[in-house]
Amino acid sequence: MVRTASASTSAGPTLAVVAREAGVSVPTASKVVNGREDVAPETRRRVAEALDRLGYVRRPRFDTARAPRLVDLVVHSLESSWSGAVLHGVEEAAYDAGLEVVVSADPHRPRAGSPEETRHEGGRLDRLVVRGTSGVLFNLAELTAAQYAWLGHHRIPFVMIDPAVEPPPGVVSVGAANWQGGVTATEHLLRLGHERVAVLAGRRRGLCSDARVAGYRSALASAGVRHRPEYVRHAGFDRAAARRRMRELLDLPVPPTAVFVCSDAMALGVYEALGERGLTVPRDMSVVGFDDLPEARWVTPALTTVRQPLSEMAATALRLLLLMMDGHRPESTRTELSTRLVERASTAPPGIA
Repeated sequence: MVRTASASTSAGPTLAVVAREAGVSVPTASKVVNGREDVAPETRRRVAEALDRLGYVRRPRFDTARAPRLVDLVVHSLESSWSGAVLHGVEEAAYDAGLEVVVSADPHRPRAGSPEETRHEGGRLDRLVVRGTSGVLFNLAELTAAQYAWLGHHRIPFVMIDPAVEPPPGVVSVGAANWQGGVTATEHLLRLGHERVAVLAGRRRGLCSDARVAGYRSALASAGVRHRPEYVRHAGFDRAAARRRMRELLDLPVPPTAVFVCSDAMALGVYEALGERGLTVPRDMSVVGFDDLPEARWVTPALTTVRQPLSEMAATALRLLLLMMDGHRPESTRTELSTRLVERASTAPPGIA
């Protein structure tokens, strides 16, 4: 069963209100409510007085022998087909394991490193303790040092799904074979006869983006094709930025005849830039994407792309989390699932009408 996290609508004050009234953290207030002993007497007294003063109603404790365990899935947004694929994989694996999943999204996260972000993330993580989560799946680009410290302090097992930045040693993560995907995409264009192949990468110094570009360069080197530094552009996985970078490639003295785009979303921006110039795919430019989201099939012409098994990655992450919840450690902290090329109509030999 999947539930979406939301603000409490039950009568009476929330535990967060009680904690604020008593001048303590939410986890500390939760310990008092649940009869934990590791709270100082004075702190316990303040919390108890706040509970009585505010009329907080203690919820009955779950029968943990019968109630399913609860895990959290934290994503950046639920509005993309990417997140939909991740949610689908988690939901199926959770059903098989008899788990309940709470899904929360955070599209309005404050600026990184700001005091507002510290308070925002502290409140978010405190809520995990309050609702008794057994583990967390993070489908976010990265976590802060404070978040890692909080998770370690509370001994909450967690797994990262496709992190954009290399996690600290010991952190368990699941991703795709990005380097091999970059090789496969580039080799496909080289086999068609393209020698002027550009790449539109994601964020600079990003884990998956760097691996895909490294695969691109490796394929060029293996084929004896000269690497052109001006053919490597970064667009941060943003559609509008990809449109701008594609315009820059088209304005080069010797523009490419093909482009490997490191996400399907950016490939849509490439299509737009080509359309603005009156150019067509694949007659004037062959395009290969990465992800194989539904948009790759809907666009015209349908996009040749590298399939990233998002649902399978999410399901694998949940199974690893389940192992950790049971006190086991995975054999490896990094698990990579295979990618494969899905050929459609957006690639052809250069100059073919």
